[in-house]
Amino acid sequence: MLSVLDIFRIGIGPSSSHTVGPMRIARTFVRSLAKAGKLENTARLAVELQGSLALTGVGHGTLDATMLGLMGFAPDTTCPDEAAAALAKLSEEKRLKLGGKHEIAFEPEADIDLAGHIIPELHPNGMKLAAFDDAGGKLAERTYYSTGGGFVASAAQLKRQPKDDRINTGTLAPFDFGSAAELLASCEATGKSIAELVLANEDAFRPRDKTLEGIDRVARAMDQCIERGLTQRGILPGGLKVQRRAPDMWDKLSANPLSNEREQLFDWLNCYAMAVNEENAAGGRVVTAPTNGAAGIIPAVIRFYCVTEGEEPCRDSRRTFLLTAGAIGLLYKQRASISGAEMGCQGEVGVACSMAAGGLAALWGATPAQVASAAEIGMEHNLGLTCDPVGGLVQVPCIERNAIGAVKAVNAARLALHRTGAESTVSLDQVIETMRQTGLDMSSKYKETSQGGLAVNVIEC
Repeated sequence: MLSVLDIFRIGIGPSSSHTVGPMRIARTFVRSLAKAGKLENTARLAVELQGSLALTGVGHGTLDATMLGLMGFAPDTTCPDEAAAALAKLSEEKRLKLGGKHEIAFEPEADIDLAGHIIPELHPNGMKLAAFDDAGGKLAERTYYSTGGGFVASAAQLKRQPKDDRINTGTLAPFDFGSAAELLASCEATGKSIAELVLANEDAFRPRDKTLEGIDRVARAMDQCIERGLTQRGILPGGLKVQRRAPDMWDKLSANPLSNEREQLFDWLNCYAMAVNEENAAGGRVVTAPTNGAAGIIPAVIRFYCVTEGEEPCRDSRRTFLLTAGAIGLLYKQRASISGAEMGCQGEVGVACSMAAGGLAALWGATPAQVASAAEIGMEHNLGLTCDPVGGLVQVPCIERNAIGAVKAVNAARLALHRTGAESTVSLDQVIETMRQTGLDMSSKYKETSQGGLAVNVIEC
């Protein structure tokens, strides 16, 4: 089993697969050089970004993330201000310290190749790195893949097929599940809720108190992202001149918090979701939920519903929500993909909507079967959703799409709770498989390459 803390990772924007993943890959490659005793002999590095990483790499911050990773920055601990200073220094001096230790000359335009014409067979987000000595001799060369949500893999890992749809991490969980059917069967056999069962599985990874600390840390990071997004104004970087809207929405809502207007529920969810994704677009600190491009949906629903009567955050309800949503995210990761480059936006916003719907249903006292139904509804009405970011930036339609996804998740949970007795016509396993098949059939133009859809037509207009 994977851990739910693998699904929820704290990192920086704007993309988990194009920013967080490449940063981790570059850092891993440098550490492998050091481990092999080759770092001190390295005089030059060459990076080849393949497929989707190249086609939208500039807009998704892939080049900057790669250079930061080479310098030793890690996504979960990077301070955006320190990162900006390091990149500015590199731009001026054309030199960087590998792993923060060994300095080499580095010219981004020459040493990073945007090879968009190369579409790897194993995964659309390929990244090849090579190190050379003073004489030009090759010291090492490795290819990695950024598989979505900040996850990375080598070619050998992707070629090694897991048994029974499971990802083998070497960790044996007491209630191992590779499908929603198995998850629900374990809940029925043990009498545990999905959150309780997942928490028991997490005990195989670390002590219980450490898991709960991790869940609480994720919840705080989500809330901090919302708070920052509600106060930052101005134009988002990238050239589209997209204006931040969340702060103005927040001011309006805060001035009239007790309005009887029913539609104001949408406004609160929209405001919170957009605050997160505007922060993501600006390169701020966000939580993959399950990806950066879909990072606003779960925090928005948690912020609105996981509160006490005094409107203070409720720790226990947040834990229940995130553990349940994490279980659903694990199913998508194991049985399909959470990568926009593989599945389109159905694999990002669609999965986040499904996770949020299940988490909210659990918070409202749903049975495990109803939780699965909520998750199924959340995905069923996102099937076929394309990933066609305008200008290769995680802004249009991504920011508003998170707002829509948050509202849709709440409605999916409501529909599941109103279902009485009869089983769903479509199971969660069936909708996950349908998403996978749809992603495989979808044209590459609509899978994070900005070669079709809005990405083309908005520019042409």
